[in-house]
Amino acid sequence: MLLSFPQLSTERLLLRQLKIEDAPEIFLLRSDETVNRFIDRQRATSIEDALEFIHKINTAINNNESMYWGISTRDDATLIGTICLWNIVPEKETAEIGYELIPAYHGKGFMQEAIAKVIDHVFNSVGLKTIEAVPRADNERSVKLLEKNKFKRDLEAEKRFTDEERTENLVIYSLTKDTR
Repeated sequence: MLLSFPQLSTERLLLRQLKIEDAPEIFLLRSDETVNRFIDRQRATSIEDALEFIHKINTAINNNESMYWGISTRDDATLIGTICLWNIVPEKETAEIGYELIPAYHGKGFMQEAIAKVIDHVFNSVGLKTIEAVPRADNERSVKLLEKNKFKRDLEAEKRFTDEERTENLVIYSLTKDTR
């Protein structure tokens, strides 16, 4: 399956490819304590880290390994968050979704708008049949967002977890094109 990278838009948002000018906001997302509370990843410590990350993401997009959108409002190009598809397995027609939002934009419905658009794109244009998400069980906002979008906890898929992942309290939520 060949993935193409489209710009997507909603009533209030523009979902677009990352650019170098997004480095300050990428740095904020990847270093902010609130954003990273539930994410196990290396924290950014400099703008250079953010620039390297942008390069890495755009290379993965160019190699059809992931789809990673920067989220901005339609009236301001400043990045407010990101949403991505990764761990794409074409032969199984599956991908994992991930998302993050700068805390000043939490609770305003922006991620709901973005995730609904990406789900529609995945099922109607990309041709995938299943989207998985792997939040921590105690990340209540993320779990509520997934459930609002008809994701269901996938206990069968959770059997794949390693002992380390179980210790981190990770859960798997799945959405299939047929059950949406």
